Order: sequence, then structure tokens, then C-alpha cells
Amino acid sequence: MHRSGTTMAWNVFKFCTALRGLGSIMILLVLGVVGVTYYAVVWTNYGPALSDGGLGSLAAFAIIILFHFLLAMLLWSYFSVVFTDPGVVPPNWRLASDEEQRGESDPLNSLEFCVLQPDSSNQRTRFCRKCNQPKPPRCHHCSVCGRCVLKMDHHCVWVVSCVGALNYKYFLLFLLYTFLETTLVTLLLMPHFIAFFSDEEIPGTPGTLATTFLAFVLNLAFALSVMGFLIMHISLVAANTTTIEAYEKKTSPKWPYDLGRKKNFEQVFGMDKRYWLIPAYSEEDLRRMPELQGLEYPSKPDFDSQDF
Repeated sequence: MHRSGTTMAWNVFKFCTALRGLGSIMILLVLGVVGVTYYAVVWTNYGPALSDGGLGSLAAFAIIILFHFLLAMLLWSYFSVVFTDPGVVPPNWRLASDEEQRGESDPLNSLEFCVLQPDSSNQRTRFCRKCNQPKPPRCHHCSVCGRCVLKMDHHCVWVVSCVGALNYKYFLLFLLYTFLETTLVTLLLMPHFIAFFSDEEIPGTPGTLATTFLAFVLNLAFALSVMGFLIMHISLVAANTTTIEAYEKKTSPKWPYDLGRKKNFEQVFGMDKRYWLIPAYSEEDLRRMPELQGLEYPSKPDFDSQDF
């Protein structure tokens, strides 16, 4: 029987609601992979080499320092995604008037951090029938979380949350450091993996050899898969779009939010270069973030990052 695209999409999202129960399992799975990798690299192979002396000991020390640095950045970015709300619509949000949106006090205009607005003929207040409230521009409803998310990119089961305006940068850094860490581990364990299938004698117990083999396979698989996601999201950032919008804008002749690669990058990572490679924003960059502009609170009109 033929099914319409709307019906099929509804069935998919209905199925996705079951993903809520996988949250703790996915976090434990990530920590499990980290644990196996740590045991194989530090405790089994390169940690004991520290006591050998000579250049081998110095090389092992440098490898362990780099491994721990990338691991720390990976975990920092990961838990920043997990515990940072992606950005929700305030309960009493209302669309600002045209005069307020175009006013000289608008931070998007005064700080040269503006977003090009769509054609006025297409401007209208969108309304979410599920949340029963208006939706700001670039906001989408997540059927898994059951709420509207600002500049929603997608719902990620690995981080047990949506990826949106406030944690998209952290998600990208998580992909970056995961790719660097898993690539490093793959290269470090590759000689041991090759030796595993050779005739030469390999030091270690069957348990340590099995752990090294498993860590190599897992990290190689993650490195290859994450590389694809990283390349895709770099292209999305360069065009100032999201995964959802990339599909939607196929019917649009011109994407109104594309400001050029430099400004597109700054809208995700901020303008303060000191924060580009860490999962954090300066207070000034939070105030500049386009997706948070025009969100008016009855008790506090000025934006405060603590409201999210």
C-alpha cells in the first residue's frame, strides 16, 4: 500500500520517542569505549614503557600527555553537549515589532553580527501546534524531546538531547576531538594490531591482547564514521545552515542566512578567538548570538544567559 511522505515521517518520529529510554545506556557506552581505550593505551602498552628509559620512555611520555589532553577535551565537550540545554522558547515569548527588529539598538545590527532577513513577503509568525505557542525563526519542534528547540540541528541519541543553538558548537568540538583522539589511538595501536596476526611473539596476557584488539577496532570504526559527520557539519557551518534546514532549503532559490564563511563561522563559534577551541562562550558572544535575539521575557527584557 502506498503511504504518503507525511504519514511515513510521522511514523518515524513516533518510533524515535523510544530513544528517550536509551539515554543512560548511550552515556555508559561512550564511557565504556573510553575505558577500554584508556586501558589499552595507557595501562597495557605505553604506560609500562615509561620505565624503560631512553628515547622510548620519552616518546611514551609525549604520547600519554597528548592522549590525555585530547581525552580531556573530548570528555569536556561531550558532557557540555549533554548538560547544556540546546535552547528553548520562553513560555511567554512574542514576536518583536518591526520597529524593534529594525531599531538601531538591535545588537545584530550594531555589532555587525547581523543575519540577513528573509524576504518580507515570506515573513510570518510560525506557530507550533504541538507546543501551542509561536516559534521564533529557525526554531523547530523535536518529537523526541517534545519541545521546540532554537536553531535545532538534530536530535542526537549519543548526547541524549537535541543539538541546537546553545550546544551546537560543543557538539562540533566533540566531533573534532573524538576524531583526533580516535585517529591517534588507531595509529598507536596499529602496530600491535598488525603484530596480532603475525607469527612473532607478542608480550602480554590473552586479556590485554584482546583489549588492545578491541580498542583498535572500536577506535578505527569511530574515526571513520566521525570523519564523515565532521566533514558534513563543517559544510553546514560554512553555509550557516543546519541539518534540518539543509533539507528544507532545497526548494529555496537563495539561503537568506548565508553571510559568508567568516561570519557564518563566528555565529557558531563566537568572535572571541580564545574560546574557539573550548566548549564555552564569552559573555559578550552569548549576547551576540543571533538565535537568542528577540526573545523577550516579561520580567527581564534584556537577555541573560542564565535564562536558558
